[in-house]
Amino acid sequence: MSSKVKRTYGSKKNVLVRSHSSTLSSSPTTESTSPQRKRPLQEQSNTDIGPPSKRAKTMRRTKENSREKGKQKALTQLHFCIDQTVLRTCPRCDLSYTKGAPDDESLHRTHCARIQKGMEWGREEERDMIKGGVVQVSTAVKLKDGRKGRIIYFRGDVGGKIGSKLTSLLETINLALSAPPLTPTILRESKAYLFLLPSVTPGREKIAGCVVAQRITTAMAIASARECEQACQSSPTPTATLIAVDADTGVFCHPTPLPTPLGIPRLFVPSAHRRQGIASHLLSAAAETFIHGCPLDPRKGQIAFTQPTGDGNAVMTSWGAGGVRIYEE
Repeated sequence: MSSKVKRTYGSKKNVLVRSHSSTLSSSPTTESTSPQRKRPLQEQSNTDIGPPSKRAKTMRRTKENSREKGKQKALTQLHFCIDQTVLRTCPRCDLSYTKGAPDDESLHRTHCARIQKGMEWGREEERDMIKGGVVQVSTAVKLKDGRKGRIIYFRGDVGGKIGSKLTSLLETINLALSAPPLTPTILRESKAYLFLLPSVTPGREKIAGCVVAQRITTAMAIASARECEQACQSSPTPTATLIAVDADTGVFCHPTPLPTPLGIPRLFVPSAHRRQGIASHLLSAAAETFIHGCPLDPRKGQIAFTQPTGDGNAVMTSWGAGGVRIYEE
């Protein structure tokens, strides 16, 4: 008689437990009873710490944007004033500029300061004197108010720091005199003479005057007042026989060109240093040193000016004693 194996409750329970564990977990049974291991710190940082940090950055950016919006520049309300012009003319430097335009106002402030007080000659230019071929004409030149300065000169086409300084100086002079810029050809044949005065700042000097002298060949003699009257008597207008240089100041020239070796295309003294004889000192230095070993005499018609302004005409008449001529630049 065959014996039958009975399945007890405990065996059936064991089967159910094994089947359940096999279906839910693929790991061995021994691993389920072992203590649970902690995940690596890198894994935790990638899964748990990542999203909150992103949210923190987003909140921080939102706060920064709100602060920037709160700090926006206050706007200025502008109104059109039709009955008044925005164009202004400075009474000190005679420069016309547009009021309210930042570029125009900045240009005016810089130009007005240079016109009144002059530019500075500093240590940078002083260190470049040998390289730039700067020659010192005279020292301790006494002015009418007792101050003393020195006179130097160098070529008009000099480079380096001195060339940059001369370019800025000539731009200011041309703007003040309403004159065109000097061409490179004229600068190659020219010498720039500067009058330097001690400044309040140590190691710096003020450019109290500038004269540009160039080599020319011919110029025209200035007609005297009597010659102008005779020209008016012989013809309805004096321009029939004479050339009008400045009708406002009554400067007329004879059309015949005469041999003249030296011309003065630019002469300028800042307003704060005028009436001290600076222009006369600079012109005399140019007449004595422009041609080496051959000093020139303005009374003999050896020096000429370009079309002078009212102040330039007064200097030309007083310094040259009526012998200075006029030439076309």
